[in-house]
Amino acid sequence: MLAPERHELILRNLRRHGRLRVAELAAELGVSAITVRRDLAELDSAGLLRRVHGGAVGTSGIGPGGPGGPSGPSGMVQSVMAKNGMAENGMAESQLTIGIVVPSSTFYYTDVIRGAEAMADRYGARLVLGVSGYDVAVEQERLEKVLGIGVTGLLLSTALGDGRAGELGRWLDDIDIPVVLMERAFGFPHVEHEYDHVRTDHAYGAMLALRHLVSLGHRRIGINLNASVTAHWLRQGIAEAAGSLGVDLFVSPVELPARGEDETTLAQLDAFLAECKAHGARAVLVHSDEHAARLVERAMERGLRIPDDLAVVAYNDETAALAVVPLTAMCPPKLMLGGTACELLLRKLRGAPGRAAATQHLSLLPELRVRASCGALETAVRR
Repeated sequence: MLAPERHELILRNLRRHGRLRVAELAAELGVSAITVRRDLAELDSAGLLRRVHGGAVGTSGIGPGGPGGPSGPSGMVQSVMAKNGMAENGMAESQLTIGIVVPSSTFYYTDVIRGAEAMADRYGARLVLGVSGYDVAVEQERLEKVLGIGVTGLLLSTALGDGRAGELGRWLDDIDIPVVLMERAFGFPHVEHEYDHVRTDHAYGAMLALRHLVSLGHRRIGINLNASVTAHWLRQGIAEAAGSLGVDLFVSPVELPARGEDETTLAQLDAFLAECKAHGARAVLVHSDEHAARLVERAMERGLRIPDDLAVVAYNDETAALAVVPLTAMCPPKLMLGGTACELLLRKLRGAPGRAAATQHLSLLPELRVRASCGALETAVRR
């Protein structure tokens, strides 16, 4: 079936039902969901319908002349295709358009986006960005817009963390194009399907950081995490390290702000320093760099020497090297993560027709970058 014929059938169904779903249209027309989305995007740009998540709804652009009539959409559809250079043989389908929706376009996700963009360029694909600001309602709106332009695949790092997977409901399962999750690992029983995902093994990162401190002779270590998605996995690594390394770990019960500072941040850092002193901890793991840098400043104001009196490891390595005392830090492979996720999605989209690719769950390991904030205890040096 040629594109103009599909468009007329789509508009006729829309006039009859008032709302259309991509999955139902694909089955009725005998084409892929990607083709239906592209058709809906063209008709939306012509003002003949309005794209919504999972399908389309009518607009006043569908005139009383009806499909194929003198004032109907058939001629307009043909002219839209000509204007956009859309050939009936599908020649304009060579460039894939990929949606990428992330919680932020700064700090951690800057490199994730750059990595995905570089990989998209290698494949001749186009990337369309949506940013949620860690707001689930905003995320839904951004997803609607990105899906509404007819993207062929989606890279998604949802504002919901892995510990809140049950809150996804059905909306993730309702997305009818290939999805690769980034830094998230949702799966059964929280969602109906298993999804490809690429994520950093943050649990391993926490274990590696603590193992480094133990290798320097520290047996009591304080830990302070921020209220972020990453903390869910860091806690798993900390729990494993407590058993395998045989060390005394103290995790502060008060989480630091996920982003930036609020009026209580300095008080929380001061309280954490007091907790470490009471616990006898002369080494700390702090998430993230910003909080670790401020902790170092507060410690030095109290006469503590870094690393002689307090060894510090930060988690994220975004600005750790710029601290007053350059911070040893765990560095997630952010650039590689974005590139790997994008390549996984593009290979899936360019795979052989009718042959389903195996679902992949990929974990990338973070790297320990040693700087001045971590030194050996005197007793360890004498050994």
